[in-house]
Amino acid sequence: MKRAVVIGASGQIGRPVVAALARDGWEVTAASRGGGRDGSWDGGVRVARLDRSDDGALAAVVGDGCDLVVDMVAYDAAHARQLTSLAGRIGSAVVVSSVSVYEDGAGRGFDTAGEPDGFPVYPVPVPESQPAVAPGPATYSTRKAALERELLSAGDELPTTVLRAGAVHGPHSPLPRELYFVKRNLDGRRRRVLAYRGESRFHPASARNVAELVRLAAARPGSRVLNACDGEAPTAAEIGAAIDTVMGVETETAPLDGPPPGGTVGASPWSVPLPVVVDMSAAERELGYRPAVSYPDSLPETVDWLTGALREGDWRERFPVMARAYPGSFDYAAEDAWWERV
Repeated sequence: MKRAVVIGASGQIGRPVVAALARDGWEVTAASRGGGRDGSWDGGVRVARLDRSDDGALAAVVGDGCDLVVDMVAYDAAHARQLTSLAGRIGSAVVVSSVSVYEDGAGRGFDTAGEPDGFPVYPVPVPESQPAVAPGPATYSTRKAALERELLSAGDELPTTVLRAGAVHGPHSPLPRELYFVKRNLDGRRRRVLAYRGESRFHPASARNVAELVRLAAARPGSRVLNACDGEAPTAAEIGAAIDTVMGVETETAPLDGPPPGGTVGASPWSVPLPVVVDMSAAERELGYRPAVSYPDSLPETVDWLTGALREGDWRERFPVMARAYPGSFDYAAEDAWWERV
């Protein structure tokens, strides 16, 4: 039986990755800071506590050797070097990166998106050959680019599949974009506003689909970069409508022609001025990828999880990352004032 070590196993993507590998016949060690076990895992899954910053602890989890390391939390060049330093003990690796590394060829990317005229103008869809931002220590995107470069340069010693994930969704997300629609429905809000006419497309990536890509890459080791998203990229309006269907509610949506007025009204976490849609044909061609779940079919478990989480406390306490990223998500007073003016 082949042995796999999954780093960041207790996170949103790590949980379905462990489950997928175990179902595929791997002997899995699920490593995380807390060393916890998910209820969906096979009883044969081993758990281990791991401080990702501790080189010795990582080497100890790998032990005398393993066939595969899957790393959900690698963040920069230093983390890449941690893995490559163990190349003699690791058969291959799969490392999760982000579509935020893409640049549009004119110096615009996710790091400039908030600047005037700074939102990237990507081709639709974005292939893996699209330029990436310069690697460096300054931002999330540049650090992910540095991680990728370091890993790919050591491909002869440690074959690594880098997966560039999009807007990851599903249970256990620290930034659940679906909350924007779920909480409104639970709060009885039957009217909503969506910027950019609700036509924004920000390619989602189900954690279950990323796990399927990990499973496929594990069986076909190689040094490569692949986009890691769902099979479809619905618009913001389509996402809201799909959530309404799951929750059994009907809403009225006002589509705004441009950006959010005042910065909050209509500014859903899915609302972007230009499309961010990636090309999944390379994953289909190289790995035989077919999505494990469609976006609509993934929603019931996400809605159930979010509904339960909101029962346990204020959304800002339950989802502090979301609250920092989108602090005005539920400014109902501003929305009501906008409706009164139209």
